[in-house]
Amino acid sequence: MSTSPVRDLHIVVYSHDQMTRAQILAALGRQIAKDLPEHRIVEIATGPALRQYVDAKKPVDLFILDGEANPEGGMGIARELKDEVFNCPPVLLIAGRQSDSWLATWSRAEDVVMHPIDPFTFATKAGDLLRSRLNSVATR
Repeated sequence: MSTSPVRDLHIVVYSHDQMTRAQILAALGRQIAKDLPEHRIVEIATGPALRQYVDAKKPVDLFILDGEANPEGGMGIARELKDEVFNCPPVLLIAGRQSDSWLATWSRAEDVVMHPIDPFTFATKAGDLLRSRLNSVATR
């Protein structure tokens, strides 16, 4: 019986705000949960850089997008990714206000958390989305 090697997970974090990206990295740590492999995080600060990364077809298991990013918010980018990327990985969106929940739904993000980032809630939601992604990839 052969076992396939466990690969790292690939997470793309988009926010123009370095402090927000730092909070996300701190919440995720090196490994979100014991049942998940370690992950690699790519930090991206602009919409064009994110599009270039996606167009290069680099591996992505989870997009984490800041809905408050400037000048291009993560909600619009999430919608664009869902429209244009075949088998788009899940999106975890960070919204600024509870009243933005309807926009998160419009963006077709799989889940949403609110600013300020609660590390436990954030890691739990990210872990759930990664498990979902791994299960869907395994069944293809």
